[in-house]
Amino acid sequence: MIMMDITSYLNGRAFVKKALLTSSCVAATLAFSGIDAFAQQQAKTPSLIISSGPLPEALQEKVYTKPVQVREITAQEVISGVYPDDGSSAVAGRIAELNTELSRIQSRATSLAGELAAVQRENEAQTADYYAGIATINTQLQSGTTPGNPRLVAKLREAEQYVETLGARITELNALSNNISEAATQANFLVESAQSAFKLSGAFEEDHIRLAELEDSATGTLVLIERMLDTVNEDIMRNSAYLATERENLRMLAIGVEKGDLYGKSLAKSGGGFQQASYSPAPSSATAPSSQSVNGQRILAKIKFDRPDVNYEQPVYMAVNQALERYPNARFDLVAVNPTGGNAAEVAIETTRARRNAEKVLRSLSQMGLPEDKVDLSYRGSDTAQSSEVHLFIK
Repeated sequence: MIMMDITSYLNGRAFVKKALLTSSCVAATLAFSGIDAFAQQQAKTPSLIISSGPLPEALQEKVYTKPVQVREITAQEVISGVYPDDGSSAVAGRIAELNTELSRIQSRATSLAGELAAVQRENEAQTADYYAGIATINTQLQSGTTPGNPRLVAKLREAEQYVETLGARITELNALSNNISEAATQANFLVESAQSAFKLSGAFEEDHIRLAELEDSATGTLVLIERMLDTVNEDIMRNSAYLATERENLRMLAIGVEKGDLYGKSLAKSGGGFQQASYSPAPSSATAPSSQSVNGQRILAKIKFDRPDVNYEQPVYMAVNQALERYPNARFDLVAVNPTGGNAAEVAIETTRARRNAEKVLRSLSQMGLPEDKVDLSYRGSDTAQSSEVHLFIK
């Protein structure tokens, strides 16, 4: 029984081994047969085909592109488009800062303009009051009044107070000019900053539009500030010249109020054109001979102090005023003349009196506005003079 099983097992293994060997031989035969068939096929098919015929349709679709017709775009569609809101750009923050600075500068310019207008209104009102007071004084002097009239003295004090107020206002205008100049500098810097912002990277097209609007507004503000600065500087120069002139004129007016007589403008402003003036000296020992000369010098005025109160101011003023209008750069000689007759004591007394009278006339000329450096003071004796005299010559 056992022998039969072993015999069957061995016979079975021999059968399987024989079958596997047979399959391997068949597979090898078929593989060699396939290789031979492929080699034969490659030998029959050429590697490059040249043909004058049309390309296959499948190949044409790969080689040639087909034309595509797009929609026609009109000009109105191009120019009427609006960019969508894509949010803030890198330049938007800078534009916001510049707009804030522009608002601050414009607010300050408005405040400065209000200050300038207020100063100008106050100046106009006080100037009108000043000229009204001056006109009252001159009219009363022209009509005739008493020396040292208290009403005219009060008006004169008001006018002098205005002149002092004008000096303080010039100081105020100078401070205002400095503030306006500072605002102009800030506005100019803002314009330059807006121009520089155009070069920043990361901006939308609409950012440049806002920058252009900001630059135009800043430029307009700068123009207004500079015009305001020109106005205040002109006011300073005009008021400064006006202040110096009115101070001189008030000195002349004070002499007129003191003497109760009308004189004229300050001698400091005489000259620049000849005007023939005619006048009649007041009854006194002061005269202004226009043709008399002494030692080759033309004498403008001869004042004889032969009485306690000699009214010499008016004729002396008119003589010097006419001379300056003819010769604006003229110089003058003021000579104290004392009589030499009598004993030594009398001569000494008259010499001292003549010197004091000459100094008095010099002070009057200074009050009239004639600069003291244009007057040379000297002394001499005269054997023909009966009392002390003062002679005024033009060089």
